Amino acid sequence: MNQVFITGTGVWTPEQVITNAELVASFNEYVSRFNARNHEAISRSEVAALQPSSVEFVEKASGIKQRYVVEKAGILDPERMAPNIPERGPGELSIMAEIGVKAAHEALAAAGRKPEDVDLVITACANFQRAYPAIAIEIQGALGCSGYGYDMNVACSAGTFGIEQAANAVRAGSAKCVLVIGPEITSGHLDWTDRDCHFIFGDVATAVVVESAPSTAAQSVWEILGSRTATSYSTNIYNNSGFLDRLNPETRDARDKLFKQDGRKVFKEVCPMAAEHIQKQVAAVGLTIPGIRRFWLHQANINMNHFVVRRLLDRDATADEAPIVLDEYANTASAGSIIAFHKHSADLKPGDVGVICSFGAGYSIGSHVVRRVS
Repeated sequence: MNQVFITGTGVWTPEQVITNAELVASFNEYVSRFNARNHEAISRSEVAALQPSSVEFVEKASGIKQRYVVEKAGILDPERMAPNIPERGPGELSIMAEIGVKAAHEALAAAGRKPEDVDLVITACANFQRAYPAIAIEIQGALGCSGYGYDMNVACSAGTFGIEQAANAVRAGSAKCVLVIGPEITSGHLDWTDRDCHFIFGDVATAVVVESAPSTAAQSVWEILGSRTATSYSTNIYNNSGFLDRLNPETRDARDKLFKQDGRKVFKEVCPMAAEHIQKQVAAVGLTIPGIRRFWLHQANINMNHFVVRRLLDRDATADEAPIVLDEYANTASAGSIIAFHKHSADLKPGDVGVICSFGAGYSIGSHVVRRVS
């Protein structure tokens, strides 16, 4: 079986930023207008009054301080509360492909590769703007890659699952150089009027190059020592949107057609699962937790990350051991652990070992133990 290496990563970050102060001001204005419009129904207890939010609540609940978005004006408009992203025609590059291509160019440059070196493109993310043709095939065409491409969705673990599929293809010899693209426009699947979750998500695009024979021009090379994926069905994180929605106009815009979760249950159930998953994965490659130099974890909630690493280390982790990027990027679904790896791996030395791990809806958990080669 072929060895497998991560040889390049790329992150495309939107130019527009929404701070917690901006977000809370917009949300509270929406709440004020809603309560005013429904004053009589609220007084008769027919409609529940909405409660305002605060910057303090958002940061305590999540650790998030801001988020990048593709379009902010629509999100901050109290009468819209959703990004304003115009549709594009069949002759135009889709927005998901566009941002995926931008991240791909950075990853390829880091790997010392050209698009024509790629023989497989996997687009792995939590939401797709269309059923077909695959965004991966569109990106493949836009870049000029050879071979084949396909889309896959395992929600917040799509990125790590995508890397596993890339690694499997390389090990089996069906591909030599794979691009795993994560164009996450999570602002489009979020209910910005829901106090419990309106602050959670941000937009980004990531790219990872996985191959069997690194280029001598690669800026850094990481061998994938082992991969582990697992799923267990749960509806505690849920999005019921799909192509059959048009058949039921009365429920087409129901609340379950956007991101929805029972956060307390998710925390209680997923965090121990993730810690146990990492422990087993590290042991499976013949290592121990004290031998892991860094943990690049899913960036959903700072309290979840602290819990997982505390369970692994029997103490609180330092920022160096388990870096956080969600304060800047918020939850970017499957992209979070990839962003953490991209931004916080250059300082590690050859021989250092780390774990890239994601966990989310499904439930789904994916991890990779990687060792720096050069």
